[in-house]
Amino acid sequence: MVIKVFLASSSGSTAIKKKQQDVVGFLEALKIDYAQLDIASNEDNRAWMRENVPGEKKPTNGIPLPPQIFNEEMYCGDYDTFFDAKEDNTVYEFLGLTPPPGSKEAQQAENSQKLQNGSVTEEHPDDDTTKIELKEAEQNGDAHTAELEEDEESKNAETDAQDENEEEEEPAEEEEESRKPAEEEEQEEAEGDKVEDNHLVSEEEEELRELEED
Repeated sequence: MVIKVFLASSSGSTAIKKKQQDVVGFLEALKIDYAQLDIASNEDNRAWMRENVPGEKKPTNGIPLPPQIFNEEMYCGDYDTFFDAKEDNTVYEFLGLTPPPGSKEAQQAENSQKLQNGSVTEEHPDDDTTKIELKEAEQNGDAHTAELEEDEESKNAETDAQDENEEEEEPAEEEEESRKPAEEEEQEEAEGDKVEDNHLVSEEEEELRELEED
């Protein structure tokens, strides 16, 4: 890929000349291969540059001023965007190139990648931490299960005690019921004896009455 810099070699504007020199000098300092395309002496270069600069990047009069920078057919930007990339140490990204190892831009990209990896690590903790949390959760679950079993055992014990009390009450009721007929029989016998006594008394009275009459 070749970086193309469109410039005007015979421009009468000091500002344009300074901007062109700034771009070319910086590319040479970075040892980036580039090609200078003069729009002052070559009508085809001027026409191609004006045609391929995006509409939103053109000034109000529709004629873009040099320097304009391309990577082959891809538009990179004008001097202002190039200057911003230089200040941010992102010139290689601006030009669509891979920064060489050891460059500031490469180090920035590496640090950015580390930060992204660190964020991913925080979102997904390591397996050991996850295992510990799962083990604690299982222990808590076992403790809860043990509590439920203890509650169940205590309930069963209470139920058994109630059943024993009911069994003890049943014989007492049976004894009381069996005791009632015996008392009734005793009462009936006592009444029978009383009737017999009364009958004897009445017979004695009858005999006394007969003696008196005699």
